[in-house]
Amino acid sequence: MKSTSNWLEMHARFRPHAEAVYDVTQGRRWTYAELFADSQRWAAKLAARGVSKGDRVAVLAHNRGETFALLFACAELGAILFPMNWRLASEELHWQLGNCEPTVVLVDAAHQDKLGMDDAMLIEEGPGNARLSGPGSELSDPWILMYTSGSSGKPKGALLSHQQLHWNALNTILACDLSPEDATLTFTPMFHTGGLNSLSTPLLHRGGRVVITKGVDVPQALQLIEQERITLLMGVPTIFQMMADHADFANADLSSVRDALCGGAPLPVPLLERYLSRNIPLRQGFGMTECGPNCFSMPAWAMREKVGTVGLPIHHLQTRLVKADGTDAAVGEAGELWLKGPALFLGYFRNETANAKSFVDGWFRTGDMLTADEDGFYTVSGRLKEMYISGGENVYPAEIEAVIYEHASVAHAAVVGVPDARWGEVGHAFVEARPGAMLCADDLAAFLDGKLARFKLPKRIEVMAELPRTASGKIDKPALARGAR
Repeated sequence: MKSTSNWLEMHARFRPHAEAVYDVTQGRRWTYAELFADSQRWAAKLAARGVSKGDRVAVLAHNRGETFALLFACAELGAILFPMNWRLASEELHWQLGNCEPTVVLVDAAHQDKLGMDDAMLIEEGPGNARLSGPGSELSDPWILMYTSGSSGKPKGALLSHQQLHWNALNTILACDLSPEDATLTFTPMFHTGGLNSLSTPLLHRGGRVVITKGVDVPQALQLIEQERITLLMGVPTIFQMMADHADFANADLSSVRDALCGGAPLPVPLLERYLSRNIPLRQGFGMTECGPNCFSMPAWAMREKVGTVGLPIHHLQTRLVKADGTDAAVGEAGELWLKGPALFLGYFRNETANAKSFVDGWFRTGDMLTADEDGFYTVSGRLKEMYISGGENVYPAEIEAVIYEHASVAHAAVVGVPDARWGEVGHAFVEARPGAMLCADDLAAFLDGKLARFKLPKRIEVMAELPRTASGKIDKPALARGAR
């Protein structure tokens, strides 16, 4: 038995009839025995197409149960799954395919024409009946290839190993007290690590249940939470805000939800309070494709006391905050977050230049600026590249955004640095009002006056009907910066 690779095999032996995955769009449910059998059927089909150890298997599809079967089929063969971002343009997708050179490309019917490839396999055709027990994988082997944001150039392909997913699962089990009775609702895209690895793969490691939908449909999500007795939620603040603002939220039965994880952006205090009023601990966290993705966790007892922080470092993770001169930052002093541990990725695929810049003596330089308080709770100051210098002073957008979120009418906010003839750079704030709220730039400017140092105050505040967002639901700061210059 290949205990280090195909987790489904163990659950198929001990809990064969327990439900593993429910694909709401297809109306199909898999037990662990059925999902394990499908993974071996897909392994046979992929092997027949020439897939072997180290080969890449690309998948372009909406969230669907077969993605998990393909993930563990790759584990059987020692191959690497490449979940593709279906929101990208055709040219962007073809660049990634050219970079990773997959042996097989699978698509669903909705995206069959997007790539224009005659030899792509259609997922809906299924794997066939033959089953293959492959050679399996070692913990050190790569398992998933995920391309990170290309805001500073071409995307970089992060290689996630079996070890990374194994330790991320264990870390999450400890931080969230996961059990086989838990169920999560995965509505974020599984081509992002948040959708695939924040709760989905940890729950499959633990023997729990994953309910997946095609995407975010708030009325559907609220209904499924009650229907499927969902115990765990994960999303970005935008999604939790959409749910809280929906007319069905007040009367929805959310009693089964015992934990909700929030990441990707700061958690506004009013939003936290709305979930706490429903007895749901909405816990701010922090992570990334290259590590975890679960790296920090907020203890439930500290949610109010330490609001604005991302919590404490998760189990089995070493952290450092490093200043520009290479020394460690003091308490309350900003430094670049460096990480080390078994949940770290293998490096960037075919990109030695990026690897050389990202690793120092086994430490991964995240590019994120954080501070730590006297109790060890961390706060995000912003991206190292997002930091701008105004009149000789370092300014971190996340600090300004946190104050903007204190305004009762603000739903979402983003601050970027823009060139200025006098000060070198100044802040440009983009804000989106809460539904039904009135918000004007002058009122917000008056609200901020006195709450921030003068050099931190945005020189311009722009109220927008809706802020642009990336495929993962985060605010698209590069797009805002391009429009502000």
